[in-house]
Amino acid sequence: MRMRRSSVLCAVGALCLTVSFLALPMALPAQQPEVAGARQMFDGAMRPDVEVATFSHIDRVIPSQIVERGKGPVQVLPRSDAPLTNVHFVSNGKKYDLFDYLSLNRVAGLLILKNGKVALEDYELGAGPETRWSSFSMAKSCSSTLVAAALKDGSIHSLDDPVTMYVPALKGGAYDGVTVRNVIQMASGVQWDETYTDPKSDRRRLLDIQLEQKPGSILAFMSNLKRAGAPGTIWNYNTGETFVVGALIEGATHQKLADYLSQKLWSRLGMEHDATWWLESPGGMGLGGSGVGATLRDYGRLGQFVLNDGVIDGERVVPEGWFREAGIEYLRTYPDSLFASEAIPDDALFQESEDDWGFENWMAQLAWMKSLAHEGGLWVTIGRKS
Repeated sequence: MRMRRSSVLCAVGALCLTVSFLALPMALPAQQPEVAGARQMFDGAMRPDVEVATFSHIDRVIPSQIVERGKGPVQVLPRSDAPLTNVHFVSNGKKYDLFDYLSLNRVAGLLILKNGKVALEDYELGAGPETRWSSFSMAKSCSSTLVAAALKDGSIHSLDDPVTMYVPALKGGAYDGVTVRNVIQMASGVQWDETYTDPKSDRRRLLDIQLEQKPGSILAFMSNLKRAGAPGTIWNYNTGETFVVGALIEGATHQKLADYLSQKLWSRLGMEHDATWWLESPGGMGLGGSGVGATLRDYGRLGQFVLNDGVIDGERVVPEGWFREAGIEYLRTYPDSLFASEAIPDDALFQESEDDWGFENWMAQLAWMKSLAHEGGLWVTIGRKS
């Protein structure tokens, strides 16, 4: 599932709730909030309160694995000396301010970091600093970064290696001859229909397979697809291909996605909380295309890592220049493709079209050193300049 992004600057709002308690002879057990089923979630058939409860308790809906933060100290995010107060803007000819935006778009959390300091942090809809919120397509950027880490530590030898070298289950199928570079650019040439509303589309068929939670079923489905063209000649948004990337990482590193994310990033970035990552089935393959769940500040720390060009305490975790290359759209790499165009200009941060795609990243997400990340009600904005 992918989320479109908008241009927004943000400020702070506060919500106070006063509750009176009656003296009771004995404490009552805490009641678990009502959550939707997996199909309800993907169909969007949820009441607002159930929607919030579902996204913040997603491990009750979809099999997940803990991404451990480790035992190291928390990286403090100090408050800015110049916090944001309010922002006014015009959209479609109408005037709005930040508080309009938060309420009209049901934003559950908002964090803005500037120069590593918190310029704004706001929570709504019952969310708070301890709320772990499930991401969707932002997890693709985590997978891309783990591909880079595997390249740096030698687990992946080259982006031009065949993907079947690391995922033998795909041999003899649609992914024969497809390289690591092809899959992280969604340029495998494998035929795919991403239409969410068509029950016969590849995406909806894959969703049905996900809901069955049968080990190995996703890769079997992907391997049996037809080809639309030669690898590297056609770009096509393909959620299933992002699951292939997850299998690639696990095959190359011989670790679960969640464990490798913990080893390379989560246990080293001073995260406050453990995260979670969706699985194909209980104890099964990690889903590289969606489902990282984290608190707002920890999403911010992850963005700060990208802003620092993938360096932790002086040690480079990803190859130098990785994030710049990951932010070069597919079309520039393959100028003879069906979507040939120029790379996105620096002043077009929030412009996005169907072909603005790098290494598992939308250009709006990576331009200007990852200024913006948006996931299902949470916003994180990170930058060095105003």
